[in-house]
Amino acid sequence: MIDRIPFLSPRMEGERFDEHAIPLELLKDLAVLEEMVIEVAKWRYLQDHEDRKRTPRGFTDGIALKLTAVEPGSAIPRIDLFAQSDGFFPPGSQVYFEQGREHILGAIDAANRDGRISDYLPESLLGYFDRIGRSLREGEAIIFDARNATRPARLTRSSRRKLLLASSQTRELTEEVTLRGTIPEADQDRMTFDLQVTNGPRVTSPLALQHLPTVLEAFNGFQKGTRVQVRGIGRFNRNERLQGLAEVEHIGILDANDVAARLDDLRGLKNGWLDGRGFAPSPQGLDWLARCFGSHYPDLLPPPYLYPTAEGGVQAEWSLGTHEISLEIDMDRRAGEWHSLDTETQVDDWKELDLAQPGAWAMIAEDIERIRVVADEAAARASAAALIAEEFAEENERQPGLAGERP
Repeated sequence: MIDRIPFLSPRMEGERFDEHAIPLELLKDLAVLEEMVIEVAKWRYLQDHEDRKRTPRGFTDGIALKLTAVEPGSAIPRIDLFAQSDGFFPPGSQVYFEQGREHILGAIDAANRDGRISDYLPESLLGYFDRIGRSLREGEAIIFDARNATRPARLTRSSRRKLLLASSQTRELTEEVTLRGTIPEADQDRMTFDLQVTNGPRVTSPLALQHLPTVLEAFNGFQKGTRVQVRGIGRFNRNERLQGLAEVEHIGILDANDVAARLDDLRGLKNGWLDGRGFAPSPQGLDWLARCFGSHYPDLLPPPYLYPTAEGGVQAEWSLGTHEISLEIDMDRRAGEWHSLDTETQVDDWKELDLAQPGAWAMIAEDIERIRVVADEAAARASAAALIAEEFAEENERQPGLAGERP
């Protein structure tokens, strides 16, 4: 007989989970959680049986954690414990699995509240958190015991880091990262490449066969400034300094005017960058602007040229057909001045925008799309006319009479 016992219903918190869906990358965290629960259960058993050096054979037989449903709400996976019993008594190890769960939740909650993590778990088991919560982003959390108002066990990037650093055995920790930069070196013999992170260190990364063409393209374009975006698992020391990449999940060539890459360039500016004058844009402002473009400006639209302003802001410029467009962005006030000039008709459009409102970004995207369509149609007409004129000229060379000459 198999008993099915409710075990955990962690709630995902963050913008990515608003659609009541769980990104597949987070399922890896739940798989590691089962492995950790088993090891903590074994540790608890040995604490109660100090005369034993190892758990009895078959300690985990008949016990399994399974994802059985995603409950209504903000992406709540339901994890049940399946325990095989003889119909009258549960397996003896079941209680240690449940104790293991409580110790894990206690450690997570202690980290979130700056409590004593060692009261719940030994250092040797804290390393599992290197793979649990690794894909969490800023502002996201896994709330493992959401129904418990006093001890919700809220795992964030910050509390995960505290859990890992609570162990003196931790030399490095890993996090999912997105990096941009250039590739100055690629070694096909060792299957590695070096990434020079924009405004950051130069780090070595493993080179998977499927990424080889992209890496070689970026390497060959290094002198021309070809840049890439790399998403993968970064290795950091205890001082949060990037040491390298443990794994590369995706790599792609960036557009020459890629917004995020250009904003990375602006992060390197210092006060006085303009002949002793000029304020550097604030890191917080650049982070906000990157999120705005990432969330509200469609990838299919032409990216703007971005320039710093002397006041510490950013100016975005587009040149589309006969239109010259600029958006001067004050990142402190979250405001912008929009200016669009049709150089052919001299029609001038100027307006102030509240860039804290999504509607302002929707207007920007709509205007850019409308002007781009007009510019593309005009370019297509001009190209068609030029082609017709070229064909007519070639035909006229073969048959001069077509030009109106009398035979």
